[in-house]
Amino acid sequence: MLDNIQKQLLKEVADLYKMPKGAYNIRANGEKAARNTTENIDIVTKDDKPGIDIIIKDGTKNESVHIPVVLSESGIKETVYNDFYIGEDCDVVIVAGCGISNCGTHDSEHDGVHRFFVGKNSKIRYVEKHYGEGDGSGKRILNPVTEVYQKENSYVDMEMVQIKGVDSTHRVTKAELAEGATMIVHERLMTHGEQKATSVYEVELNGEGSSTDVISRSVAKDNSEQIFEAAIIGNTVCNGHAECDAIIMDNAHVVAVPKLDARNVDAALIHEAAIGKIAGEQLIKLMSLGLTEKEAEEQIIGGFLR
Repeated sequence: MLDNIQKQLLKEVADLYKMPKGAYNIRANGEKAARNTTENIDIVTKDDKPGIDIIIKDGTKNESVHIPVVLSESGIKETVYNDFYIGEDCDVVIVAGCGISNCGTHDSEHDGVHRFFVGKNSKIRYVEKHYGEGDGSGKRILNPVTEVYQKENSYVDMEMVQIKGVDSTHRVTKAELAEGATMIVHERLMTHGEQKATSVYEVELNGEGSSTDVISRSVAKDNSEQIFEAAIIGNTVCNGHAECDAIIMDNAHVVAVPKLDARNVDAALIHEAAIGKIAGEQLIKLMSLGLTEKEAEEQIIGGFLR
């Protein structure tokens, strides 16, 4: 049974106000809290290490699986390994994410290692949200690792979100794409206080006609630090694009590191990066409508991260 804090965390990271329809596996404070499978989606506990296998049958469409994690006790540190086996000709939504409420003096940390094996002609949408809260001195730490292996003509749409309360995160995402496969990534990130966030993306375009678009939008406030690294390797006729747009405020520090590696004359790779403060004319325009400077900043940031 989930307590009220855990239920609130589920709302933040998975938009769950009650148990979802379809398949789900909810993990709370290092233990399985709830699970449901369907005719087409099975969830099996691993025998050799913490984690689960999510097995989605060929032809599964218009179904979803939720696998959120919540930590509400101070001092928990865990690493969980989840493997997704998506069959051919599927169209599914996968919702993950982790919420940490730490009101104690010890650090709480969740490290999730997710591997996706996406079958031919399948389409998945993957949403991963990170959230932290609590007034304790213990840190809220999240270090996700994501590996994606896409077969021919598959499509992966990933939404990575971290807006509040995470003290330290180091995200690593690697992907290998076969012929005609497409991978889209949208990252939204905000740091404040002394928080640190690193995002590393590496996409290998191995099959003819494969493509990727990795887009990060972030806001760094106070004394926080952000590092964004994007590497796209084009091994054949392919298209790759990476983009980093960041708003920097106060005494924050933002670094964007692009890497384009073209190993074929027909590999078309592009990188864009922009880091800057909020434009003064934007603030003035909103303040002329009656908003305070702080309210105007919040409106601009909200629109930027939407």
